[in-house]
Order: sequence, then C-alpha cells, then structure tokens
Amino acid sequence: MKAYQVVENGKPLEKKEVDTPIPTGKEILLKTVSCGVCHSDVHIHDGYFDLGADMKLPMPLAEPLTMGHEIFGEVVAIGDEVSSVNIGERYVAYPWIGCGNCDLCNSDKTHYCLNNSNLGINVSGGYGDHVLVPAEKYLFDAGDTPHSLAGSYACRGLTAFSALKKAAPFDQNGSLVIVSAGGLGLLALKIARAAYDINPIVIDIDDEKLKVAKNLGAVEIINSSNEGAAEKLMEITNGGANAIVDFVGAEASVNLGYQSLAKGGTLVVVGLFGGQITIPLPLLTLTEKKILGSYVGSLGEMRELMKLVSNGKIEPVEVESRNVSEANRTLKEMKNGDLQGLVSLTHD
Repeated sequence: MKAYQVVENGKPLEKKEVDTPIPTGKEILLKTVSCGVCHSDVHIHDGYFDLGADMKLPMPLAEPLTMGHEIFGEVVAIGDEVSSVNIGERYVAYPWIGCGNCDLCNSDKTHYCLNNSNLGINVSGGYGDHVLVPAEKYLFDAGDTPHSLAGSYACRGLTAFSALKKAAPFDQNGSLVIVSAGGLGLLALKIARAAYDINPIVIDIDDEKLKVAKNLGAVEIINSSNEGAAEKLMEITNGGANAIVDFVGAEASVNLGYQSLAKGGTLVVVGLFGGQITIPLPLLTLTEKKILGSYVGSLGEMRELMKLVSNGKIEPVEVESRNVSEANRTLKEMKNGDLQGLVSLTHD
C-alpha cells in the first residue's frame, strides 16, 4: 500500500510503499475513501505544541508516521470475529483508541487514555490508502454525507459537538459565541443549529470568512481585530456572554473571551494555536467564570453526533477535495492560515 509519512518532524512528508495490514480477530481493514486534514496534523508534523513564553510540548516521532485521523473508508477485509459490518460498506472511523482496560476506557473516556493507539497519531492513519481499525464499535454510518466531509466528523465535528455540550445550555439566539469562522467554526455553527436550534454570534479576524458565517446563520458577526471589538461583544450580549467556545486557542482570542464573559459564564477552549494567559485569581472567584479545556470527544458522544449526521440533521459544509499527493502543500497552507475551509485528501 501507499502512504505519505512523517519521517522527520517539520520536513516534507515522504511517499512510501509499506505492507498492507491483514485484519485478524475483531479488526477491520478500510480502503481510504477520504481523509480530512485537521489542524492537529500541523502540530503532529511539527513535533510540538506551542506553550507560550518560548516553551514547547514535544511530540517526538517514535518511527515514521502515517498521519490522518479523519478517516472515511470502505471495508475491504475483516477478521474472523467481526459480525456486524460487511465488505463493501463505508464508514467513518472513530480514531481515539484507548487500551480498553483502564478506568478511563471503562467510563467512556477512551480518548483520555494514556496508553492509546490513536489512528493517524500513534498508529497509521488515512494518509495511507488502507487503515486498520481495531474493532467494529469504532465504525459509524455517515448516511448521505458527502464522502469528502464524512471523515471530518471523527475529529472536527466530534470536537465541536463535545465542546458545545460542555458550554450548554443555550436559551436563545446569541447566547452562544463561536470564535472562528474557519472550517471548524462553521461546522460548529451548523451543529449548534441542528442540535440546539440556535443561531450563535461568530468572531473571527477575516471579514470574508465572517460573511460566510453570516450567510450560514450567525445572528451577529464581529471582527476581533477591529478597534472596539470587545465593547461590541459586550453590547450585543447585554454585558457579557454566557457561553463562548474558542476554536482558535490563541492568547488574544482566549483573553478576549475571558474578558467578555458574564458572571458565571463558561469559556470552552478547543483550539491549539498556543500561548499563555494570566488571570487575577480573586476575580476568578468573585465572578465565578469558568474556563474549560475540551479535547475531541468520547465514543458515546460520537454515537450521538453520528445519529444526527446519518439522519441528515446537520447541513453539510463545503469541503475542498485534493489528491493525497498534495498533502505537503495542504499542511503548509494550513500552517500559514491560507485555507478558507475544510480540506480532505483522496487516494488514486
């Protein structure tokens, strides 16, 4: 099989010929139909996360890695213990695979497991033309979702869904603020409308992206790079937002979000752009503002989300489809902030 691999952090991916896995037991072999390119891929490729103050959280390569964790594929082979999926069927693969035996895995927190085998992160993923999935419980029907979009529900869609659940409840239009009008932010907007029947406020630094968000249902849009953006948000939210979900995770966006919260409000930070913030501790107590991190989502949340997806409840967002041979160009453009929306890779 063909795979585009990270051989050295920060260096271009290399096209390799590797052995095609043979499934045994509960395993399923998928032929990759499409694989979304997630911003996490940039950090995995670079080999670190930016912690601010010139500090980095390293993610060293143990061996050449075939990235790609937003996988949509066709079943081409199954192990002898597989009973509920058939060859020729197509599924989204949940990539957050834990050990299966710890307290976290036994409480539907397999995505937190430290002894993990996450597809495209710790083990081979969808930048290869075949992917081995350890069990059928990790496969989900995507209904009539376009092939180029389906895999993105395994990370970006799930991440948005889980973060929105943490920020809920939302009682009216404008009671939710989404930071980012990029691919993930727009997907979150669609999920918010489908799951909660509300139209959020959307913040970004790109007017063109904000126009798209407005056309997709945002009740208000704010360019946070403009003077007076914080004051405008406070005015629109009548003195402070009850719920903000930040899909950027930069110092500037998180600081803006925290300052713009109402008393008792919740800021959910999802993005991994990086940096640090400083909060006066007495104000944290006096205002009861809450800051939560949100990392992808559980297998149970994936079931909830994919029920909405397979039933056609979430209106699809546009996805640019590229051949996997353009993976290096795509990663570079994503790192530079040049991508206008979601991108997925396909194999010949």
